[in-house]
Amino acid sequence: MFRQIFVNLPIKDMARSQAFFKSLGLNFNRQFTNEQGACLEVGENIFAMLLVEPFFQGFTKLPISDAKKATEVLIALSVDSRAQVDEVVAKAVAAGATTPNAPMDHGFMYQHGFADLDGHQWEVFWMDMSAAPAQM
Repeated sequence: MFRQIFVNLPIKDMARSQAFFKSLGLNFNRQFTNEQGACLEVGENIFAMLLVEPFFQGFTKLPISDAKKATEVLIALSVDSRAQVDEVVAKAVAAGATTPNAPMDHGFMYQHGFADLDGHQWEVFWMDMSAAPAQM
């Protein structure tokens, strides 16, 4: 099994992106943060590397997607309660994010999400595993 995940995301403005995620209560690992990239601590062993576009481009020969025009990835993060889903999304919107979709209530799972300042979509969800269907 894998031990950690690092999602690499292209960003346009380092200071603006760091301020946005700090407003959500998240921290950055200073050891792996500079003007080219910032290691966002999303959870235990869960990280997002925010890389300014020219630096990000050095890791791929393909063009960088514009996340405001095409979906590149959906990042889904679980939280401890339905209320926490709404809290996180509200903080993100207050910091400049948009909500591309309305909240969805599936009974056993509640989700809502936001698009950050660069258009990356973050889905926040709570799930009651004991109420989840046997097969999906």
